[in-house]
Amino acid sequence: MPARLMLLLPILLAPLARADDAVPNNPAPRWWKGNLHTHSLWSDGDDFPEMIAERYRVRHYNFLALTDHNVLSQGIRWMKVADVAKRGGDGVLTKYRDRFGPNWVEVRGDGATEEVRLKPFDEYRSLVEERGTFLMIPAEEISDRAEGVPVHMNASNLRDVVEPLGGATVRETIENNLRQVEEQAKTAGREILTHLNHPNFGWAITAEDIAHAVTERFFEVYNGHPGVNQPGDENRPSIDRLWDIANTIRLAHLDAPPLYGIATDDSHHYHDKENGSRPFRGWQMVRATHLTPEHIIRAIKAGDSYATSGVTLAEVKYDPAARTLELAIEPDGDATFTVEFIGTLRGYDETNSPALDADGKPATDRSGKPLRTSRKYSGEVGQVLAKSQGLAAKYTLTGKELYVRAVVTSSKAPLDPSFSGQKQQAWTQAVGWERQFEKPATLPR
Repeated sequence: MPARLMLLLPILLAPLARADDAVPNNPAPRWWKGNLHTHSLWSDGDDFPEMIAERYRVRHYNFLALTDHNVLSQGIRWMKVADVAKRGGDGVLTKYRDRFGPNWVEVRGDGATEEVRLKPFDEYRSLVEERGTFLMIPAEEISDRAEGVPVHMNASNLRDVVEPLGGATVRETIENNLRQVEEQAKTAGREILTHLNHPNFGWAITAEDIAHAVTERFFEVYNGHPGVNQPGDENRPSIDRLWDIANTIRLAHLDAPPLYGIATDDSHHYHDKENGSRPFRGWQMVRATHLTPEHIIRAIKAGDSYATSGVTLAEVKYDPAARTLELAIEPDGDATFTVEFIGTLRGYDETNSPALDADGKPATDRSGKPLRTSRKYSGEVGQVLAKSQGLAAKYTLTGKELYVRAVVTSSKAPLDPSFSGQKQQAWTQAVGWERQFEKPATLPR
């Protein structure tokens, strides 16, 4: 036998791998953990994209979207090493080189002219992705302005960068940018998820704004940036409250489906910056059969996901026939859990008024201009319909509800809180509203 054939014989005789050994042909749905709002050196973050991806991968995240402002990480780009150090400190480049080595890290010049190459998405994704374990999704934060306030939206699984279109109003700007993304989804033939970011950042988006921008179906119910005013203030609603107001307006008055909630980090800082926007504060749990952008996005669009800042749900089950919403919560040491089922009933008290100051006059900002804020609504909007303690909870809808959602609150604070007094939470999507949009059965002639 020729020597060459003898060398190949072990390979030729090795059993062929079956296709379903690596890729199951009928996997069961499971929960995937991911973050859809993250920043890198490609815009205003302070670390390299593959370093950020590696941080999430080793923390057992399954998907990550780097959403830099008005840019996709494409093409050739170099950045001064001095500018990198200004962002994250003198050790950023050293950490990068220590982790990925000199054959990966590209540097040119020296002294004040020294630069490091920022790797594009299609190059670094092959370094960090793992099939069935960790997925990178190309994305962008479309950063726009209208009426003097920021209007930011994340688009995940883009093919091409989306330039902000603007608009005469906040609502028009949301609709314009969303329409542009939807056009790309159609022409590119791909699933793209667009969600509205941090409504209370700059006190920009009112409940009425997001209610009336009815083509937008997703928004951040939790954002881990400490500057996004998550709890609201004496004149502006918390994000939880804003969600209930917007969903009530949509379902009761606009014949529009409700918003679904997303939790994100909005991380910018990865080097222990005090009061920074750090990773691992908020994430989305998505139930799908496969870890691909299409399956993750389709599941989110179908409402098969929940948002969390630390609480893990073993099960979220809505039975439309029995009209029951059931939750099972994963234990967490000695933590206790409170479950609140929240919704608005048909025929609720629709009384509302503008935000008023101590003298009963419309509230104004420091310059004397009317305060940009949602109106004040009655306590029957987004009221607690049922409340329980423990690791399991169930709510049976009566038919009077416009919608019902659940909030689970732990007795434990997050490891890295983003605001004072914060507790770990999980938010399910609204259910019970679907029948309002069902087509009546056609009667036989």
